[in-house]
Amino acid sequence: MMEPRAEKWIDVTVPIRPGMVHWPGNPGVELSSTEEMHEGGLCRVSELSLGVHTGTHFDAPTHFDVPGGGIESLRLDALVGVARVVAVGGATIDRRVVEALEVRPGDRVLFKTSNSARCWTTDDFIPDYVYVTSEAASHLAARGVKMVGVDYLSLGGPDDGVVAHRVLLEVGTCILEGLDLRRVSPGEVDLVALPILIPGCDGAPARVLVRPR
Repeated sequence: MMEPRAEKWIDVTVPIRPGMVHWPGNPGVELSSTEEMHEGGLCRVSELSLGVHTGTHFDAPTHFDVPGGGIESLRLDALVGVARVVAVGGATIDRRVVEALEVRPGDRVLFKTSNSARCWTTDDFIPDYVYVTSEAASHLAARGVKMVGVDYLSLGGPDDGVVAHRVLLEVGTCILEGLDLRRVSPGEVDLVALPILIPGCDGAPARVLVRPR
C-alpha cells in the first residue's frame, strides 16, 4: 500500500465560541468563568454550555430514534482512516452525484460544497445550505459506506432531512456534520474524527483533522 505523503494535518473543525451559528431552536453557545485567580480562586475555571449538534459534530442513532444507541455506539474503525473529499457544485447532493462516485462498502465520503466558503463566515443561519437528498442518502446506505461528512449543520434538507438521516443511521453509517473544508482540495485524505464520549447522548462535538495523501 502506498504510504501517505508528509503533508501537514489540516484542522477542519469549526471553532466553538459564544455567538456562533447554531441550528434554529437549538441552544446557543455560552462560555463563562466560574473561578478566577485575580478574584481569589486557586485557578481559572470556565463553564461551557451548548447544544451537542453545534459546529463540527457527529449524530448518533438516538438523534432520530433509530435503534443502535448513543454516541458511544459509533464504530471506532469508521472514525479514523482514509476518506475521500468530493467537490459538489450544485444546490443539492443528489442521487446522480453520488452514483457517479462509484462508492464501495467501507468508504468514507466528505462532501465539499459552497457551504464551506459561504456559511462559516457569518453567525447567521443560512437556510439554503447544500444538503444530501434522501434518494442520495439511500444510495450511500445501500452501498455500505462507513461515513458521510457534510460541510454545514445538517446532512439532510428542510423537506426530507429526517429520512436522509434515518436511512444512513439505520445501517450504521456515521454522520459527520459541520466540517469546514475551505482549505482542503478534493481527493483522498487521512482522517481523524473523534467525538466527545458522552454515553447515551444523541450527538457530540468532534475535533476533525485531515491530511492529503
